[in-house]
Amino acid sequence: MWPYPRIVAHRGGGTLAPENTLAGLRAGLAYGFRAVEFDVMLSRDGIGMVVHDPAFGRTVAGQGSVAQTDASVLSSMDAGGWFGAAFRGEPVPLYTQFIDYCQQQRIWMNVEIKPADGADAATGAWVAQVTRERYAAELAAGDPAGYPLLSSFSYAALAAARDAAPELPRGYLLDTIPDDWQRQARELGAVTIHTNHKHLNADLAARIKAAGYGLFCYTVNTPERGHELLAWGVDGFCTDRIDLIGPTFA
Repeated sequence: MWPYPRIVAHRGGGTLAPENTLAGLRAGLAYGFRAVEFDVMLSRDGIGMVVHDPAFGRTVAGQGSVAQTDASVLSSMDAGGWFGAAFRGEPVPLYTQFIDYCQQQRIWMNVEIKPADGADAATGAWVAQVTRERYAAELAAGDPAGYPLLSSFSYAALAAARDAAPELPRGYLLDTIPDDWQRQARELGAVTIHTNHKHLNADLAARIKAAGYGLFCYTVNTPERGHELLAWGVDGFCTDRIDLIGPTFA
């Protein structure tokens, strides 16, 4: 139910580097992480960019939004200066740049499809198509640990990913688990459920596992909570505290 790495670096380098940047990937790798979670959103010209927030201002300096900006402009914007002077000028990466780095370094990817408003289906289809093309050899080999897991809070985005590349595994992201979660997961062909650990308990974890799904949590930042979740049968989690919770923690 979970053939993937169990401990995953959240958005690259967690608290040690600017999120969703190549610098973040390098920070995670420096701590031994060969598993990463990050977000992909489409630019105005329909190119996948690694960024979390639809609007500029928090991690990307400036005004405006990802969905209203072309990829070439986004690639020149500062996504690192907010974190510290040493990272000033760190750009917003293309999804394909993240793929290149992760393939070179053998880093497994949990790709969160993060659509801007109204772009759910387009984002899901684009991410799935590009991922399928870039991981064709790994998909042919048939080892799920060798290619990415796509996840999203957006039902429509995951449905589009399913239709565009049904062979890619999908994880359904749910902040809280609704009563009809299993119906939705079944319709999406999801193989894993991803949820906020703050809203999970041992009984619910057991029911998800008993239904045959992998169970992944976000974002776990204390070893004590990590041990508790794993004792409940949680398969894996992502963490910002890659300095406290290492890749072999489980």
